[in-house]
Amino acid sequence: MRNRSGGERERSPDVHGNGPRRPRGTTRRTARGVRAPSVRRARGRVPDRSPGKGAEVSPILRVVAGYAWRLIIVGAAAYAIFAALGRFHLVTLAVFLALVLTALLEPAVSLLSRWMPRSAAVAIGLVVGILLLFSILSLIGATVAGEWDGLRREFVGGVQRIERWFEGPPVHLRPGTLSDLQSRLSRFVTSHRATLISTALSGVGQAVAVLTVGVLALFCSIFFLHSGDRMWEWFGGQLPVGGRQPVHAAGCAAWFTFTGYTRGIVVVAAINAVLVGAGLFALGIPLALPLAVLEFFAAFIPLVGSPVALAIAAVVALAAKGPVVAAVVVLLIVVIGQIEGHVLHPLVMSRAVRLHPVVVALTVICGSVTAGVLGAVVAVPMVSVAWSVYGVLRVPAEPAS
Repeated sequence: MRNRSGGERERSPDVHGNGPRRPRGTTRRTARGVRAPSVRRARGRVPDRSPGKGAEVSPILRVVAGYAWRLIIVGAAAYAIFAALGRFHLVTLAVFLALVLTALLEPAVSLLSRWMPRSAAVAIGLVVGILLLFSILSLIGATVAGEWDGLRREFVGGVQRIERWFEGPPVHLRPGTLSDLQSRLSRFVTSHRATLISTALSGVGQAVAVLTVGVLALFCSIFFLHSGDRMWEWFGGQLPVGGRQPVHAAGCAAWFTFTGYTRGIVVVAAINAVLVGAGLFALGIPLALPLAVLEFFAAFIPLVGSPVALAIAAVVALAAKGPVVAAVVVLLIVVIGQIEGHVLHPLVMSRAVRLHPVVVALTVICGSVTAGVLGAVVAVPMVSVAWSVYGVLRVPAEPAS
């Protein structure tokens, strides 16, 4: 277009639309002189306003959902494993006892194998271990048989003293209440004699099962001690090449933790038994040796076993020596518990087991609820082994750049 002077007038891009285009987001002047943003809308495209479109899931919810279904799968797998082990609990218990024997006898067998064949060293180690166990049990039986008559007389007198104490202040129990309770107990036993006999007969089957577990554990421990390393190498050879190294590392960590826990708990239990036996013998409480052995086996249940065993010792002391000696035994419970928790466990078991006391307590309770006394004994080493394996297989975090 030309102007009156003959020159060519430049075309307005806003009018004709074929000049240089204004970029998006710039402003244009309106009729009133106010600049407003210029928004260009694509022709023929209608925005999608249907419900549900464009809504995004929160990242936190996405992460929580991812962890949730993974935890569900892990929980289902753990439940299936424990259900399978429960179906074959006798075999599982036998293998566990065989591993305990192997962990306890392996240092002695390795030492003897330097001067004799490995098979002879295994035989000598097992025979010495079995003879030691039966010697302790026979000594306990002889001690109980020798002190039984005196203990019975002292126990009867102790029960009478306890009854007189309950009749006085502050309890003021009605006279004859304990005697009436004893007569009711006798009548209950007489009326339920058939049930008790059937229970005793079922106990015979339990004894057969215990004997079977013992024989199977001894049989497995022979091979574990003799050729356990070759059995582990054969198992690793059946795995894919890429998975051999992680499985080998996890197995070594698990065995190190299990052997450290087993040997450490035996040392702790032995020290507790010596302390308890010395204390009970100094106080003149009958059956000091059997109670010390009970303390030894009870110490295999961390945080719970020792107080229970010493509580039984306190009841015997109350019946035999009176409330003052029983109070001293209760004080002994506190002292030995402090020594075990603050001295023995940190010194003996800190390298093998790194679990917080709260975790140990919850593990013992969950194990006892699941499988009784056996579950309380097995739970802590299982959790310790699982934690050590997790620590080995865990991928270390990359350092921040």
